[in-house]
Amino acid sequence: MAEAGVLRQAGWKNWLALAAATLLAACAGGGRKPPKPVTAPPPVVQPTGPSTLPSDQQRHRIALLVPMTGPNAGVGESIANAATMAVLDTGGQTLRVTTYDTATGPAAAAQAALADGAKLILGPLLAEDVRAVAPIARAAKVPLVSFSNDVSVAGQGTYLMGFVPTQAIERIVAHAKSKGITRFAALVPDSLYGERSSAAMMRAVDANGGELVGIQSFNRSAGAITLALRKLGPSSGYQALLIADSGRVAIQVVPLVRKDGGAATQILGTELWNTENFIAQNPAMRGALFASVSDSLYTQLASKYRTRYGKSPYRLASLGYDSVLLINKVARNWRPGTVFPITSLVDPGGFSGIDGAFRFSNSGIAERALEVQQVGAGSFGIVSPAPRSFAD
Repeated sequence: MAEAGVLRQAGWKNWLALAAATLLAACAGGGRKPPKPVTAPPPVVQPTGPSTLPSDQQRHRIALLVPMTGPNAGVGESIANAATMAVLDTGGQTLRVTTYDTATGPAAAAQAALADGAKLILGPLLAEDVRAVAPIARAAKVPLVSFSNDVSVAGQGTYLMGFVPTQAIERIVAHAKSKGITRFAALVPDSLYGERSSAAMMRAVDANGGELVGIQSFNRSAGAITLALRKLGPSSGYQALLIADSGRVAIQVVPLVRKDGGAATQILGTELWNTENFIAQNPAMRGALFASVSDSLYTQLASKYRTRYGKSPYRLASLGYDSVLLINKVARNWRPGTVFPITSLVDPGGFSGIDGAFRFSNSGIAERALEVQQVGAGSFGIVSPAPRSFAD
């Protein structure tokens, strides 16, 4: 662990990899050794040697569980550094955030955090790590505010701050319907991500009074996209096509749609496109729409991060920053050393952070205010801003 007393690696390319890791639970897990507790002076998280944490009666003990070694170390470091920045930016008078490395064993990291007196756990990042940590934390009556986006691990004291892909689908369908589009179709990957995207698409189209012409999955093998489009039928049969996959897949799909008579078909995407700026260099993608959290405040955070740490953060760094802002607000009515007031997390009015307004549902999933962006000539433009609050 590393003590913090007082984090776009420019793109959702990183998030796509992590979405696959969390949603598909594909990261390797077994054979990890228990972590060795280490400390480091703020603001840089850097192990220095074994130590025993002193008793602190004036500040809240909060554990940050993220990978600090291994293949996801860069993401974990970005989250941890951003959390440190948030503590510094807010004064940090009542919070003591300690980082524990989940890459060497999430369960052992959680046990070490609880032994050190943590009353709240921020993290872990991956769904498989949440599954390992949640029962341990639950038994100790310590809640988790996780950075995962896998809704299957939410509930029973586990809250998710991760960007849930299905919310972007709901937002973009509602926007398209408001512009007069009524007939929808979708292409989704043959995966758990695709299954959840399909379910979200069906709910969204139904909720907005539209017609779902069809949904086809594909496995990315040679000819799979062409076959899936053929099964959907002529492009003239639908007004909008959702491509629930990365921008690299989208730029393969769209020319085929245009060639098949879909010159006027509205292309829709998900949050995965947010920082895949190369999309805007492809003329066939002009006019495509997708929903995502706003980047206006994140751009400022990334600039401050580069100044402090000398490198760009991963996009998920904002989750570390916002988790501290969230707890800092809740801590106003939380006495150090006492059980965390978990009911205060479910606030209908929600909270504000780098990624905009968000609030937790009773199921523990963060509902986010999203904006709609349009692909232009070389850049993205905002066509429907994210609501500033849930009262808007």
